[in-house]
Amino acid sequence: MTVEFALGALFAVVAWWVATGVILYLDGLPVRTYGTSMAGATLVVAAGIAGVASCSDRQTVASAYCAFASTIAIWGWVELSFLTGFITGPRRTACARGCAGLAHARHATEAVLYHELVILGFAALLALMTHGRPNTVALETFLVLWVMRLSAKFNLFLGVRNLGEAFLPEHLAYLGSFLRRRSMNPLFPVSMLAGAAGAAVIAHRAVLADATPFTVTSAGLLSALLALAVLEHGFMMLPLSLDALWGWGFRSRTESAARPRI
Repeated sequence: MTVEFALGALFAVVAWWVATGVILYLDGLPVRTYGTSMAGATLVVAAGIAGVASCSDRQTVASAYCAFASTIAIWGWVELSFLTGFITGPRRTACARGCAGLAHARHATEAVLYHELVILGFAALLALMTHGRPNTVALETFLVLWVMRLSAKFNLFLGVRNLGEAFLPEHLAYLGSFLRRRSMNPLFPVSMLAGAAGAAVIAHRAVLADATPFTVTSAGLLSALLALAVLEHGFMMLPLSLDALWGWGFRSRTESAARPRI
């Protein structure tokens, strides 16, 4: 059982690292490539949806990995559609200097509204696809990604030490006007504690008396993914750069900058 949990956790770490790097690499390519990238990503998301449909009726180790990987593929499309600027929100300009309070919050919401609605749509689709089926790993994976992403957005809005500007492409630079640099905000400790507690609760499934290989594997996958999200939150308050983790992903931006313009 311990091996199954560890392998699931390791798979989650590798999937998170590879998927993030691929998205960063594609987003760093010239804008003219975005249509092709999104077309390819759409084929991948279709495969992901088919994967969820095919494995949600089974509780096996293989079906746990299938559901998890399929959802990572779907989430990759979600992230790429945002970072390439295809789906963001009705507002595509920076917030006016001095804007604050409810107006500032409204403008920030407008900047990402369409994208949040797309995420809601995918969540509803996965809920329908897994409703009444024994394997709900796909829905749980998506909810972990969604909730922690929302938490990260709220923390960035309220203020963190490290804004991670390197992850924000040039065509989305206006989003920087909605972020705030602070040494701490009231939500951050709540996000960290809730995320860590959630990871512990999920991991505990693996040691229950009736835990099956499917349960142990899915617990490893989900608890590791949530722990990684907590780790990412932690880096928002540390004056450290994460560029080194995805040097190969950022390479496309360097290559594009060095390429002569015609």
